[in-house]
Amino acid sequence: MTGEETIRRFWEIQDSGDYTQLVPLFAEDAVVVDPIYGTFRGREAIGGFMAKMVEEMGAQQTSFTVEEIGGADAPDGHGVVWAQWIADTPRGKIQGCGLYRTYGGQLTYYRDYMNAAAETEGG
Repeated sequence: MTGEETIRRFWEIQDSGDYTQLVPLFAEDAVVVDPIYGTFRGREAIGGFMAKMVEEMGAQQTSFTVEEIGGADAPDGHGVVWAQWIADTPRGKIQGCGLYRTYGGQLTYYRDYMNAAAETEGG
């Protein structure tokens, strides 16, 4: 899979709401950097973080929608991909962007960036 195909698959799985199903897409030594929960190194730690995300996003009534995905692969198979997304929360919508590095159909690095929530009317 190309890097972009890997991230499209990532978002197909994420849309289900069970983030633990994402874990096989990560390389054994992958790194995830989340702006709220911190840095997780290795598939086992990432698995624990994804389990926490299932609980937290359910409790917070938050879901994510990908808006756009793009990227490119180098001739050696390493890819750099980005995804623009929106988190729908009870307090409003949050725009964000994920930056991903891939290799051999797996994520080796993932970092999210996000804006502050835009308050909805009456919120």
